[in-house]
Amino acid sequence: MRSTAWLLAAGLCCAASACRPQPEPDTPPPAVPAAEAFAYAEADIADLQAAMARGETSSHALVQAYLARIVALDRNGPRLNAYLELNPRARAEAAERDAERRAGRVRGPLHGIPIVLKDNIDATPMATSAGSLALAGFRPGRDAFLVQRLREAGAVILGKANLSEWANFRSTHPVSGWSSRGGQTRNPYALDRSPCGSSSGSAVAVAANLAAAGIGTETDGSILCPAAMNGLVGLKPTVGLVSRDGIVPISFSQDSAGPMTRSVEDAALLLAVIAGRDPQDPATADNSTLAAFDYAARLREGSLRGVRVGLLRDRMAISPEVAAATERAAATLREAGAVVVDAAIPTQDQWHDDELEVLLHEFKAGVERYLQKNQAPLTTLDELIAYNREHAERVMPHFGQELFEQAASRGDLASPGYIAARMRARRLAGAEGIDAALRAQKLDVLVAPTTGVAWPLSAGDAAFPGAGYGAAAVAGYPALTVPMGQSQGLPLGLTFIGPAWSEARLLQIGYAYEQLTRARRPPPALLAGDRAPPATP
Repeated sequence: MRSTAWLLAAGLCCAASACRPQPEPDTPPPAVPAAEAFAYAEADIADLQAAMARGETSSHALVQAYLARIVALDRNGPRLNAYLELNPRARAEAAERDAERRAGRVRGPLHGIPIVLKDNIDATPMATSAGSLALAGFRPGRDAFLVQRLREAGAVILGKANLSEWANFRSTHPVSGWSSRGGQTRNPYALDRSPCGSSSGSAVAVAANLAAAGIGTETDGSILCPAAMNGLVGLKPTVGLVSRDGIVPISFSQDSAGPMTRSVEDAALLLAVIAGRDPQDPATADNSTLAAFDYAARLREGSLRGVRVGLLRDRMAISPEVAAATERAAATLREAGAVVVDAAIPTQDQWHDDELEVLLHEFKAGVERYLQKNQAPLTTLDELIAYNREHAERVMPHFGQELFEQAASRGDLASPGYIAARMRARRLAGAEGIDAALRAQKLDVLVAPTTGVAWPLSAGDAAFPGAGYGAAAVAGYPALTVPMGQSQGLPLGLTFIGPAWSEARLLQIGYAYEQLTRARRPPPALLAGDRAPPATP
């Protein structure tokens, strides 16, 4: 596709203090030094759950600790700028979960666990802005379906994370992690490097231990790229496994919400909760047999033995260091008993032009439906474009709204050109792409480097190095990224791609690889909490 950095890099600020997360009026958390040891650093969900079960901590204490760390690292110290807004009821929700625990009711593995959400997901009483000043005061009256499921499972919503504005579907020349409402999210491994996007804030919050786990959304790379560049596990599920109801859309053909965590097990625990059939999202009609699946129970360290892995070697051309890391990953898989062979997606990249056409048509239809259904202050794409022009100094200081304007010029979803492009893109990426590659050598999974090393923020997304996940995005198939090492102190990820509805198998394989490598390293930049962030690009 012509000029695709905007899409592949991110999948797809308010200078005023009023637009930044503010301490809650009732006993705000103390501001602690950024370098102070954090009691729950790198703790996974099972660790936190066990500590609460033993009475060593509580959900309320966890929330207080994470809020204090947000003050230390997100608003002060390195000023990571991962959060747009904190949940004013987080402490109260945690206290309710603690009361339930004392009464003998524990809802499940997420009971009392603090979770961060990307700010294109509806969660009362907070705003859903997609990072845009145009929607900074927009507060939908109900939770997204996946948020309902999280709360029913006992999770505590800690707050809403910054993101690439409009999930990076506003401009062809964006800056990942920047929004007009929230400013620039910083990569905690190097503050002058991109966090990737569009789920930038969710990734940074989890990587920096500002939440136990997070939820992002992806159209093309928006979970996988920021997860990889922040040393995380990120899972983009099959389209239709997780409901999109209550999520600001780009494309009903490609959008999917998924977990962003520090371990594969945590991703499995989150997925088991948020997956489910929802009458409000017809795409979930096919997932009824998977809705109550216990993904974590099927994780085994020896799951690589006999697995047939196809290495997408052409995706390794991102850089020599990425190629070398991927070769080491392939060697690890072989040593664990997997059969690793070179593979290729025969239609690689042939879907790009069709993908863009599909996204432009579906964004226009989908975002207007979402805004009108939820009685947002602006309800059409033309109104959003006009708002951005009127407030260009604050909304468009770094890049424009070319994609908005292109989408506004498209016809409706009955357009023959759109219908043909959608069918062609899905076929080229799915049946004739991933499926064909798997079938050709009787493979269980394809692997590729997720992306390259985080690039300088000053370069914008024009410096995006390339990616290995595009086919899964367009096909609507699942993809899982797992840390595979570092280059120059910056994280690298390995992506596992499978056919539709193969999340359980991908998590098994990813878990076995993770246990062998233990490649995640926490961000060392946070130990130097007095580092000032560089200027916004």
